[in-house]
Amino acid sequence: MSLSGKRVVVTGGAGFLGSHAVQALRARGAREVVVPRKRDCDLVEREACRRLVAETRPDVVVHLAARVGGIGANRENPGSFFFDNLMMGVQLLEECRLQGVGKIVTVGTICSYPKLTPVPFREDDLWAGYPEETNAPYGLAKKMLLVQGQAYRQQYGTNVIHLLPVNLYGPGDNFDPSSSHVIPALVKKVQDALDAGTGAIEVWGTGSASREFLYVEDAARGIALATESYDGAEPVNLGAGFEIRIRDLVELIGRLMGFQGEVRWDPGKPDGQPRRSLDTSRAERLFGFRATTGFEEGLRRTIDWYRNERSRTKAAR
Repeated sequence: MSLSGKRVVVTGGAGFLGSHAVQALRARGAREVVVPRKRDCDLVEREACRRLVAETRPDVVVHLAARVGGIGANRENPGSFFFDNLMMGVQLLEECRLQGVGKIVTVGTICSYPKLTPVPFREDDLWAGYPEETNAPYGLAKKMLLVQGQAYRQQYGTNVIHLLPVNLYGPGDNFDPSSSHVIPALVKKVQDALDAGTGAIEVWGTGSASREFLYVEDAARGIALATESYDGAEPVNLGAGFEIRIRDLVELIGRLMGFQGEVRWDPGKPDGQPRRSLDTSRAERLFGFRATTGFEEGLRRTIDWYRNERSRTKAAR
């Protein structure tokens, strides 16, 4: 499907990943990109899903809207994370089917993988066990979009694809400590310590877990490429093809930000899934996606963006 001349609806298009995805879709020729806002269109409500599709009449829907957060937010809100994410996706996909949308792109999560998936995670291992407990409700809610899409493709011939991005980071990320993921949380901790002149930061867990991180602009480009060039039932990983221990990540962020203080680990807090790293060969084979942003370069851009925003906010007070 060429995106040239197409009208595309991007749910969550005003968010972190969504804002970059909107740019990437426009760059590939989308004629019009519609970004619904939650205040006007709460996708948890079925009528809002029906009205959105009826009023915008899209050729393509890219579903990025989600209720997300780090380990702490997932532990505190497992029920609402499950319900909100499930209902948004299931109802929107049904309305897209009923109203004949030409293509639907659902974007899942690495949290859908089993807790002890062999590394690197291959899409064929997605059903080999239960997800890591701290984020299982969220991961399973998003995983149901894969099931629904495959069922709709089989019964109705609906063109639905499902993508599985790894942990994202980059400019525009969420730095709120109550809901942020690991990179923005660490960047904020370090900057707070530098500004206050304190000599230590506290970090959850033991630092032994590993993660893979994908720069948000690379992820957005992968979504746009898949939207245009992939039509298949199988889920596809989007990642950078590497992993780093959290302990090494903390050291790297500290070095890039000029922090030389103490790191105090709190082993009473969970590490989350022991390892996360993806096999990204399917994405490269099916639609030519490969991450191009080096990790240190991506971290530098993220840190610079955060520091600029922090300075601008302080100046405006």
